[in-house]
Amino acid sequence: MDILQKLTEELQVKKWQVEAAVNLIDEGNTIPFISRYRKEVTGALDDEQLRRLDERLAYLRNLEDKKAQVLSGIEEQGRLTEELRLQIEAAQTQVAVDDLYRPYRPKRRTRATMAKEKGLEGLANVILLQMTNYPLEQEAEKYLSEEKGVASVEEALAGAKDIIAENISDVAEYRTYIRGVTLKEGNIISEAKDETQESVYETYYHFIQPLNKMPGHRTLALNRGEAEKLLTVKIEAPEEKILRYLDKQVITRENPYTAEVLRETAADSYRRLIAPAIEREIRNLLTEQAEEGAIRVFGKNLEQLLMQPPIAGQTVLGWDPAFRTGCKLAVVDPTGKVLDTVVIYPTAPQNKVKEAKAVLKKLIEKYKITLISLGNGTASRESEQVIVELLKEIPQKVQYVIVSEAGASVYSASKLATEEFPGFDVGQRSAASIARRLQDPLAELVKIDPKAIGVGQYQHDMNQKRLSEALGGVVEDSVNKVGVDLNTASAPLLEYISGITKTLARNIVAYREVNGRFADRRQLLKVPKLGPKAYEQCAGFLRITGGTNPLDATSVHPESYEAAGKLLTLLGCSPEEIAGGGLKGLSARIGGSKQMAEKLGIGELTLKDIVSELEKPARDPRDEMPRPVLRSDVLDMKDLTPGMVLKGTVRNIIDFGAFVDIGVHQDGLVHISQMCDRFIKHPLEVVKVGDVVEVKVVSVDPAKKRIALTMKL
Repeated sequence: MDILQKLTEELQVKKWQVEAAVNLIDEGNTIPFISRYRKEVTGALDDEQLRRLDERLAYLRNLEDKKAQVLSGIEEQGRLTEELRLQIEAAQTQVAVDDLYRPYRPKRRTRATMAKEKGLEGLANVILLQMTNYPLEQEAEKYLSEEKGVASVEEALAGAKDIIAENISDVAEYRTYIRGVTLKEGNIISEAKDETQESVYETYYHFIQPLNKMPGHRTLALNRGEAEKLLTVKIEAPEEKILRYLDKQVITRENPYTAEVLRETAADSYRRLIAPAIEREIRNLLTEQAEEGAIRVFGKNLEQLLMQPPIAGQTVLGWDPAFRTGCKLAVVDPTGKVLDTVVIYPTAPQNKVKEAKAVLKKLIEKYKITLISLGNGTASRESEQVIVELLKEIPQKVQYVIVSEAGASVYSASKLATEEFPGFDVGQRSAASIARRLQDPLAELVKIDPKAIGVGQYQHDMNQKRLSEALGGVVEDSVNKVGVDLNTASAPLLEYISGITKTLARNIVAYREVNGRFADRRQLLKVPKLGPKAYEQCAGFLRITGGTNPLDATSVHPESYEAAGKLLTLLGCSPEEIAGGGLKGLSARIGGSKQMAEKLGIGELTLKDIVSELEKPARDPRDEMPRPVLRSDVLDMKDLTPGMVLKGTVRNIIDFGAFVDIGVHQDGLVHISQMCDRFIKHPLEVVKVGDVVEVKVVSVDPAKKRIALTMKL
């Protein structure tokens, strides 16, 4: 297989682009580095295309390795024909290779192998030839043997049929047809094990769906219902059609002595050997497709969450709500430093609202708090009530935001949190995290396992390795898009920078603690174990403000400093002007970018990136994202009435809709059919996590805690 050609077709790009990207990956370059600093080489392939290419490259290379192993194994058996070699080499998937290898794979002891040991293969061949002129019972008598354990004609024929059934099940062509027709015309069916039992799976108690129309979220729901022993799930194949096909393939002569035996054997082969294997394969395929879809959605949601704009320059009060143990508060200054922590008890059972308000008023006055970041966990609703009452009583202008605290408890109990806040208990750490994730969502959320952040669906049921890899890629891309301050970034944040390993991240922080601030990017080469290759990969993503070289504060890569310097000289500008807020209108002064790029000895795309960075140094892509809704009042579920129009924030997106925070404790669901007037395949076509949207209340069900919303106003 020509892997490069295959990737070219799949990605719908030029072959030279694929070739260049593969070479760069093989040289050890990271996806963010290739995407940002090797645009000329790859023809500006973006990070999404490159990650897809990287994944498929690994799959196709593994496929080629598997083919080589299979060919070698069959050759060792002395059974490799030229036709089989060509079939294996042409196979496009691992399933196809497995099908071709099946007859040659070492088998465990089966009914067929035992029949062969009894010397019944000759009888099986006679039946398969379909040329006998007398009843099979007569032929079977020749194979009776006390020594081999064949005591009767019936036993002999049964053994021969077992051999034929296995032979039929091993034919790759038959399996390919059966798999294809089952996927095209088959159904997936589920039934309840106990119809009287109430559960979230009641929709699937009598469920049937064509396999070719099965949405991913339903596959994952069925899998979970089956795992929880509430559902029985099976595949219904077009059996009659399959058996007719097998008869046609197997019965080549209308021999009165063999035709019926072969018909029975083909049916046995299908029901006993082929159908269960095909069912497993199809279930695995559906699960794999569903997982890939869910991982894709999770990744998009995570990216939007990570890329939410930071709220800079404000002192924030982080509030981790609780009942019995009290609400933990942490005051965090604009740089993320924790100034104070305290526990208050405004919720049940203590209900010390008056005392809590007194503490809050003192904190707000003392630290000039302007924003409260309230976690959305247990007792959030009751805490919000206290906050709203407080805001009406104080002269200061303070607002609050309800923040998803998903993952805060995971972080607060982690080794990292213990190192960061050694003197704090888990509640205090959680409150600090809730405050910081509002100030700089990206810097805080990278400390938490992406799976714990709560913007996915069925994430615990998936292939955890594949999920971790995909989400790790999303975090890596997000961190590198934004870039980090080399002098303030934590080790967990640095780990996601292109070319920086866990060890290197720790070494950078240790070097900084011993030697003070980095003044120049080249100092990175003095960090233990950080060699030229790692420097090349990471330097452009690490920013230094107020350093010796103004270009270090931008995303211009050190390899382009000479070109950037020449450009500034040609245009009569100095590097110092960069620090003053950028060189506005630079692109208009260049004239022909092609000629300028040639003059500087760089590519046009690189020139474009350099100019855009010099115009707006260290621009933050998050600035273009919607800002969180700041609140000063509260709504209760009982305040909602159908027809009410509200502003809300998209919290999570799933295959069939989006959950929107409208200021009540329970998020409302906008079903995919209620998102817009045109047909859409997925909610991501219309909304993303963090979007501020206008919605209308359709219905409210307080008993089931369900709010139905529409975006069709």
